[in-house]
Amino acid sequence: MLGIMFPTKGVDAQTTGDKILIVYFSHTGNTKVIAGYIKDATGGEIFEIKPVKDYPADYNIVVDQAKKEIDAGFKPELQGKIADIEKYDVIYIGSPNWWNTIAPPVATFLTSYNLKGKTIIPFVTHGGDGLGRTVADIRKLCPGSEVLEGYSCPGTDVANARNDVVKWVKGIKMAK
Repeated sequence: MLGIMFPTKGVDAQTTGDKILIVYFSHTGNTKVIAGYIKDATGGEIFEIKPVKDYPADYNIVVDQAKKEIDAGFKPELQGKIADIEKYDVIYIGSPNWWNTIAPPVATFLTSYNLKGKTIIPFVTHGGDGLGRTVADIRKLCPGSEVLEGYSCPGTDVANARNDVVKWVKGIKMAK
């Protein structure tokens, strides 16, 4: 079963005309696919978080590296920047669930901008841990933002998750 969480409150992008941005980091491509589904459902703009130094392709090596980085609070340098982040009201933020939280490049992104007053909507892909503590960790990194509960999808279900993503986006009143 996919981890669809409907928040108790949120904003209605259909009636407010909010400008939506979908930001994601994807190591294997799964989070990128979910970001594309969200873009299709919301009409938002999309931005891929890319670290300056790529992560290793080997699963065991990247898992070990991620653990060390998360434990150390390491935030890798990123390629590219969003020059006009202030024009967005709603930011979907996507990450693989690494060690029960967001990947370090996502932490770098979130701490690189003033997101106060924005609605942040997390989404994660995972191997069985759902959202983990991603929502709580994003709330710590984004003081003054409204962080909704979010969406999680097992990596094995990504290819068939489009309808679930659309249902989730409509449930939080963010569909176009």
